[in-house]
Amino acid sequence: MTNRDRLELLLLGMIWGASFLFMRVAAPEFGAFALVEIRVAIAALFLVAVLAWRGGLGNLRGSTAPLTIVGVLGSALPFALFAYAALHITAGTSAVLNASTPLFGAIVAYAWLNDRLTLARIIGLAVGFGGVVLLAWDKIAFNGEGTTPAVLAALGASLSYGVTVNYTKKKLGHMPPMAAAAGSLIAATLILLPLAAANWPSTAPSLMSWLCVIALGIFCTGIAMFYHFRLIARIGPAKAVTVTYLLPVFGMLWGLIFLDEAVTASMLTACAVILLGTALATGSVARSRRDGARCEGVSRA
Repeated sequence: MTNRDRLELLLLGMIWGASFLFMRVAAPEFGAFALVEIRVAIAALFLVAVLAWRGGLGNLRGSTAPLTIVGVLGSALPFALFAYAALHITAGTSAVLNASTPLFGAIVAYAWLNDRLTLARIIGLAVGFGGVVLLAWDKIAFNGEGTTPAVLAALGASLSYGVTVNYTKKKLGHMPPMAAAAGSLIAATLILLPLAAANWPSTAPSLMSWLCVIALGIFCTGIAMFYHFRLIARIGPAKAVTVTYLLPVFGMLWGLIFLDEAVTASMLTACAVILLGTALATGSVARSRRDGARCEGVSRA
């Protein structure tokens, strides 16, 4: 991996980590469905333009059903769930919960694709979910804060990402990644359109909220996917997936800097435990010792 690759990986973590910040700001004014509709529509336009520039629009033909399923499970549903979670929990908490995506991916791969679970991976799953429980415990307790649905929504979004990774590998492995991303975002845009129209905010959102949604679409979805697929092509999926470990760091950092959100010792501890469990469960520890191994999952917010 070159210094340029490391820099782009760091930049990708910064951009994806910022998505939790933008959702935290814009979700209260837009609501989940309108926010996500604008986000995926902008990203779809961006990626279609890139595909057209590269002459790859023909790759979108012939996979309507799989692209629709990936659009629902990989974008529409998890984006909406995280947007809902942003109404009730901090950007940093959402980012840490998002780090559980590879754990869900490993479980789905075992249950659906008969992917082998070694003792180390089983221990990793247990450790990782222990970190999730540690982070969420005070939020799901009967403390009157009403954050239980938000925590469950964030975990549901992570589960949806985990299913999508395995479904994409099984059904869309033949399609270039950029085309799969563009096609799935087009499907998500069309599916969310009636829900967004029915739940469009009655009060015009502020300029700041509009800027956040536009940033979500252009930077945190369109450009982020472009960089991610370029890194996969250059350094391989096993190394590109390490961006997962940067999301909680930047999610908490941006929340602290721009929203004055507290970063507590329990959040940092839970983050470390989840990432340790993820590294074990996905085989990242072993992969660091042998090049060329395949990755288990990628998470994005």
